[in-house]
Amino acid sequence: MKLKPLSDRVIVKLVEAEETTKGGIILTGAAKEKPEIAEVLAVGPGGMVDGKEVVMTVKVGDKVITSKYSGTQVKIDGEELTIVRQNDILAVVE
Repeated sequence: MKLKPLSDRVIVKLVEAEETTKGGIILTGAAKEKPEIAEVLAVGPGGMVDGKEVVMTVKVGDKVITSKYSGTQVKIDGEELTIVRQNDILAVVE
């Protein structure tokens, strides 16, 4: 199944958290922080949203930081994805 975002929506996949700390300590699953960096998989066309023109500034392949509790989580073909609005994206990681 393939998802195509509408309007100002962006489909992202969270990037796995690091397994070890900078000091070399291996973290268990419970000790890992929720990843905040996601990769953009698909971008909607933008257009008129709530009476305002929205120009999409992110593109497929960008690494982004999203609001922690934003978006809608979906599971497609066993893969967990999140659908967020572009304004829930806080920054692009370069």
